[in-house]
Amino acid sequence: MSDGFGLVRNDWNIEEIEKLFRLPFNDLIYHAHTVHRQNFNHNEVQVSTLLSIKTGACPEDCSYCSQSSKNDTGLERERLLPINEVIEAANEAKSNGATRFCMGAAWRNPTDKSLDRVIEMIQAVKALDMETCVTLGMLEEVQAQKLKESGLDYYNHNLDTSPEFYGSVITTRTYQDRLDTLANVRNAGINVCSGGILGMGETQRDRARLLQELANLPQQPESVPINDLVQIKGTPLDGIDSLDPFEFIRTIAVARLIMPKSYVRLSAGRTEMNDEMQALCFFAGANSMFYGERLLTTENPEETHDKQLFARLNIQSESRKVSAPVSLNPTN
Repeated sequence: MSDGFGLVRNDWNIEEIEKLFRLPFNDLIYHAHTVHRQNFNHNEVQVSTLLSIKTGACPEDCSYCSQSSKNDTGLERERLLPINEVIEAANEAKSNGATRFCMGAAWRNPTDKSLDRVIEMIQAVKALDMETCVTLGMLEEVQAQKLKESGLDYYNHNLDTSPEFYGSVITTRTYQDRLDTLANVRNAGINVCSGGILGMGETQRDRARLLQELANLPQQPESVPINDLVQIKGTPLDGIDSLDPFEFIRTIAVARLIMPKSYVRLSAGRTEMNDEMQALCFFAGANSMFYGERLLTTENPEETHDKQLFARLNIQSESRKVSAPVSLNPTN
């Protein structure tokens, strides 16, 4: 395409990305949808389910999170779930059409003992012929390698926002800490799942910088979750002005243009989106989403509603695929 649309690049500059954000809405959506059709079946959406396997008492101070011990949200601390409950939840997710089962634990970083227990869960879910993903906080190189050896398909570790705005949201870990974890995951040969949260008071330039950081990683993430902030009482971000829905859709479209081969996932915040907004997101290039009534501790639309929406749009759930990491570098 003209203007370099559809090419995988790792050298995007901020001016180029901001120019995309400033395109007339119809032009931006047109270009994004065209790129989407070139790289994916535009009537398929990959479906995942997310389960909190260890809830609450996280030592981080993320301003958006109900699980932070620094935020008075009334959330009860829970121990790591027993493996039989995880298997039961994974079986239910599979029966509802999910092809990937994601497990999240509210840790700054896992201990070796707790990592061994999570590995048992990964192997049990893999035995159900589902893809696996975990988000456990920061990882050391050796831990990432152990997860790879366990058969883990994806590791989620979001950048959350731009480097410049990051300190306004989190102070207990640095942006570089997050980049280091992503590097450890990638070097271990695990697929990378990394995205961010919109609507935390950031500027459009911050949203462009977030996408720039993701697109310019040595290898672009296989999965890019885009969250719309869910405001939770007791967190510092409760009461902040909501993001304009069209700005959210613009961000989805720009993510599709500069990361053309990545799955772009509608994540948290879908309970606040009407069906028409979600349909526009799919048209703009989103092709992954979460099924299930909860995302860790926040609400999510019920599976029945999502299935009804898919039926109205003639969208199919994507079948499970082998998820070995692949090079996303352009070929000549």
